[in-house]
Amino acid sequence: MAIRRTLLFLFSFVALLASATGLVAQPSTDAAPPIREIPVDGPIGPATSAFVARELEQAAAANTPLIILRLDTPGGLDGAMRDIVKAILASPVPVVGYVSPGGARAASAGTYILYASHIAAMAPATNLGAATPVSIGGDGSAPADAEPEPEPADASEPESDNNAVQTSDNATAKRRKAVNDAVAYIRSLAERRGRNADWAEQAVREGTSLSAQAALDANVIDLIAADTTQLLDRIDGQSVETAAGTQQLNVAGARVEQREPGWQTELLSVITNPTVAYLLFMIGIYGLILEGLNPGTGVPGVVGAISLLCALFAFQVLPVNYAGLALIALGAGLMVAEMFAPSFGILGLGGVAAFVFGSIMLMDTDVPGFDIPFGLIGGIAVASALLLFGILYMFLRSRRERIHTGHAGLIGSRCVALADFEREGRVLLHGESWLAVSHTPVVRDEPLVVTAAEGLKVFVRPAGPADTTIATGNAPARGPIPRR
Repeated sequence: MAIRRTLLFLFSFVALLASATGLVAQPSTDAAPPIREIPVDGPIGPATSAFVARELEQAAAANTPLIILRLDTPGGLDGAMRDIVKAILASPVPVVGYVSPGGARAASAGTYILYASHIAAMAPATNLGAATPVSIGGDGSAPADAEPEPEPADASEPESDNNAVQTSDNATAKRRKAVNDAVAYIRSLAERRGRNADWAEQAVREGTSLSAQAALDANVIDLIAADTTQLLDRIDGQSVETAAGTQQLNVAGARVEQREPGWQTELLSVITNPTVAYLLFMIGIYGLILEGLNPGTGVPGVVGAISLLCALFAFQVLPVNYAGLALIALGAGLMVAEMFAPSFGILGLGGVAAFVFGSIMLMDTDVPGFDIPFGLIGGIAVASALLLFGILYMFLRSRRERIHTGHAGLIGSRCVALADFEREGRVLLHGESWLAVSHTPVVRDEPLVVTAAEGLKVFVRPAGPADTTIATGNAPARGPIPRR
């Protein structure tokens, strides 16, 4: 009986412990992961695309029920935009593109992202569109879909005019190819999501834009929502087709977690800013130049090397024109050559000109936010020119300065006789005993002036009234060079 009671007690204790453990663990297993809201603000570049792609991967791993891309962008780089679109299309988690808050826009690249999203929504007083690639139509040339001008039939037309027409036709063909590619891309996204593909093509070819209500009426977006809460209420119960299959949204009243870029993304965003990358490149070049002019200093070389590597990393993900980069490097090289082989400004001025033209050509895009301000280029060019003229001024001034080294530096120096002598004797010059030659007799401690030097022998004369400062002791004074 005692053994039976003991076993019954142990069984009851184990059952009670298992029940308590289940009750404690139950809330954590039933808690659903929050919805992730990812901001896409400002120009879309490599840092933004890397941030969005990483967040989509983490959301899929965490079984997040929904992702909200909050869009407010003027556009961005084509490569970065396509990376985001690929990540959305491959995402097993439903993605809502939401242009918010009021006053926001999804222009250019933002329009493609909105079309790629499983659900497209906008807040009141927002707009989208203007999806024409600006590097094609932003130069004041004819639209990409415009027909080329017919060639004149005059057989006597100069050959130069024919070359100009051929160049114009080639440029028009390239623009048409790029625009047709963009049209096909956005139409494929519209057809996949069942949205207005004709207006999408119009947004690319003509750069048209729509307000939120007009976009809803034209079947460009799915709904208008004033805030995130209203957005979740309106899409609750809808079914969307993702990379993992059809999913029904049960998100009404769900918790929303605001995701912000980490320090890695912020650092990448700063480095890949064209203005910052340009400054880092210039700091790197000038740092290496200063280290070369002052070997062993260390600080300019270390700072320059780090800055140059960061700039080159940024340039590999930015639309850089390598001809402009080569011109900047050539300009820096010419300015360095001016320092070592002064040409009275020819090399230096050529270097400044190459630097300015290279800086203007550096960024091979007209996308807003990815250009280098002309004020910055002009400021650095003026600073480089001032540095160049300063070096030239110091060079010319040094040619008029008295030489302080070698035999030429001894001429005009004061010395005193160490003993009496008729023609040759010893003098104290700069704290050292030198053999001296004089054409007149010299007495001990007589002040003398060096007129010439040859090997370890100096030629001296007595100091006259014009030699105002007379050397005494072991610290002979120095004065102007006597004129012959």
